[in-house]
Amino acid sequence: MVKTIGYAAQQATTPLAPFQFERRELRPFDIRIEILYCGVCHSDLHTARNEWKSTMYPCVPGHEIVGRITQVGPEVKSFKVGDLAAVGCMVDGCRKCPSCVEHVEQYCEEGATFTYNSRDRVDGSVTYGGYSTQIVVNEEFVLHIPKEFKESDLAGVAPLLCAGITTYSPLRYWKVGKGSKVGVVGIGGLGHMAIKIAHAMGAHVVVFTTSQSKVAEAKRLGADEVVISKNAEEMKKHANSLDFILNTVSVSHNLDPFLELLKREGTMCLVGAPEFPHPSPNITHLIFKRRKIAGSLIGGIKETQEMLDFCAQHHITSDIEMIPIQKINEAYERMLKSDVKYRFVIDMASLKAEA
Repeated sequence: MVKTIGYAAQQATTPLAPFQFERRELRPFDIRIEILYCGVCHSDLHTARNEWKSTMYPCVPGHEIVGRITQVGPEVKSFKVGDLAAVGCMVDGCRKCPSCVEHVEQYCEEGATFTYNSRDRVDGSVTYGGYSTQIVVNEEFVLHIPKEFKESDLAGVAPLLCAGITTYSPLRYWKVGKGSKVGVVGIGGLGHMAIKIAHAMGAHVVVFTTSQSKVAEAKRLGADEVVISKNAEEMKKHANSLDFILNTVSVSHNLDPFLELLKREGTMCLVGAPEFPHPSPNITHLIFKRRKIAGSLIGGIKETQEMLDFCAQHHITSDIEMIPIQKINEAYERMLKSDVKYRFVIDMASLKAEA
């Protein structure tokens, strides 16, 4: 066992604070990674504060991890000491159910083992995430950092491990590309990645926001058009015109105005998980145009590697604000106010200094 320093929530109402724990000794196929950067996801906040009523304390969040390999197990074949590597939202699965066999481990029928707040499948211990100096992960759940990314890109690569794959996966599944007209609802950690990726795929991207102040920003990110969703006349101009909508908003809201924008047989995919349910949509919007409401959860390991390679090829990273670990509680409060463009990333050198 190797002593590790991290930041943890001890209960739902307490701030994150320094926490010492032990990482396991390497199993034959394990990799030990020194964490360089870890993105801050809204799921971290939901879990730390037990908003999904499933948190096991103490909780060390963090599933957008970029680092350097410091040790490999004797059976590891695809990585070596010194390699840059990444870890996303999962660290294991059953590996035998249809979903795992088909490389969509996020839908594992026995339940994926998530990077934090899950149970290790071997010893039953609680998994601890990337708000820490190091992590140990089986090589099948470790990702290669493409060589096209420079050292200076690495902090911006970290959020790709959640925000990037959460938006890339549905865009790929619904075959977005040249000739597609795609709507993106919301410009936050997920939304800004959706705009960049859909644009790189060759789609015509229409962004929907409630804020006039975000129009220029959306266009900078790659939007072809920006619509103020509170303006009924602007919305009406796009009625029955979109092939696909990626709705990234994670608060409860009325879906009907967006459903009316879809073409016949168009799909709106939801990737935000609101604390309270959305109001039930008007079913006639679905029936009369054979439209669909769908959902999507992150992506499998194979697809996550594909996403990293795609982003490297198209020079896509997340827009970030770097913080020291000591400001994580302040970052959570700012995140609640949408006061970040567009993802906080922790520089883990700040945690090592504290050690």
